[in-house]
Amino acid sequence: MIQNYTDLTRLEMERVDKERTIVMLPLGATEQHGSQAPLGTDMMIAGAMPRYIKSAMDPVDPDFPMLIFPAIPVGLSVEHMDFCGSVTLKPDTYYKFLYEIVESIAHHGFRKFVFLVCHGGNRPIVDALARQLRYDLDILPFVLASGAFFHPQVQKTVSPGNTFDFHGGEMETSMAMAIAPETVKLEYSQAGYKTAYEGKKAIRFSGDHALNWMGKDFTTREGQPIGIGGDPSGATAEKGETILSVSARELVPALLEIRDW
Repeated sequence: MIQNYTDLTRLEMERVDKERTIVMLPLGATEQHGSQAPLGTDMMIAGAMPRYIKSAMDPVDPDFPMLIFPAIPVGLSVEHMDFCGSVTLKPDTYYKFLYEIVESIAHHGFRKFVFLVCHGGNRPIVDALARQLRYDLDILPFVLASGAFFHPQVQKTVSPGNTFDFHGGEMETSMAMAIAPETVKLEYSQAGYKTAYEGKKAIRFSGDHALNWMGKDFTTREGQPIGIGGDPSGATAEKGETILSVSARELVPALLEIRDW
């Protein structure tokens, strides 16, 4: 069954089938998400997603063998350091931190790991780390993205006219409202635009041809750096519930394959 790693006693941990059991590490961040959403948005998502995954998995396999490690609250957030409250690790610090956690768990016989990426800025280091861990430790470290943001059901949650929804926008604000509504201050919402990239045809803010973005590249129409993309004012807890539930459901096929790998 899906359980919290830290809830088990030492004796219970000794009895876990370590060849079959998956250890999931949810990877969050502490960084600005605009004026309306909490600094802990990604950390909240990392903490909540395992519950949604369990709800989606239980009807398929109630005995799914997975342990959930405590959500990692800080990651790579240098792009947000121009905004008060953001916290970041340097890439080599983050790499070593995650490496040594996995190395410790693998020392006790676990072979299957899932890095659940709940902040996109963590992904480049995690991809490199997973490959190195596989080589060094002869384990199976899988990397899964937590948000199904391009799923049709999720896209339908975005308000008409909100044509660009990105970091700290309507979808992420909705997710925070579903998890901890008291932390969202929707009355302070401001829309953010990819100002630095407007009019550019070849270079984007990410992808194949990019100047990888910094938060200050996204501003209000008046030019004030806001560090988010899109208009979060249409966010609701109901939309967030849909996004979290669909995202969890979309992870089930990958997790089943990992179970049987």
